[in-house]
Amino acid sequence: MDRTYVMVKPDGVQRNLVGEIIARFEKRGIKIAALKMLRISRELAEKHYGEHKGKPFFEPLVDFITSGPVVAMVLEGKDVVSTARDMMGATNPLKAAPGTIRGSYGMDVGRNVVHGSDSPESAAREIALFFAPEEVIDYNKEVDSWLYE
Repeated sequence: MDRTYVMVKPDGVQRNLVGEIIARFEKRGIKIAALKMLRISRELAEKHYGEHKGKPFFEPLVDFITSGPVVAMVLEGKDVVSTARDMMGATNPLKAAPGTIRGSYGMDVGRNVVHGSDSPESAAREIALFFAPEEVIDYNKEVDSWLYE
């Protein structure tokens, strides 16, 4: 199975959307392999968003992501990177399809509730930034045989 990194951002935590967002992934059949709440340091935020360094939105983005607690998770499932991104919707919530997480709860690109890895390579990098290997749990769920052929 594939893995991806998803984070409920400070706006999602403050708006009490953590449970709803986790439930959407679980109801879809995606397994949670790791989960924790943390306050991201500036150093970690700069590493996480490193590809955007030098862009005009970099500093406001780092300031925002460090402004409050986040919920970080590793999700596992077949083609989970693209599945999770489809479930989250477009980065700009005003362009996100109705029913997606951002389409349901977002109003502004700078407050779009969730982050998700955009590729398997990004997922591996982001998982390693936020979780030690021993924090990501391998386990079987009986329901998997009802989800996958």
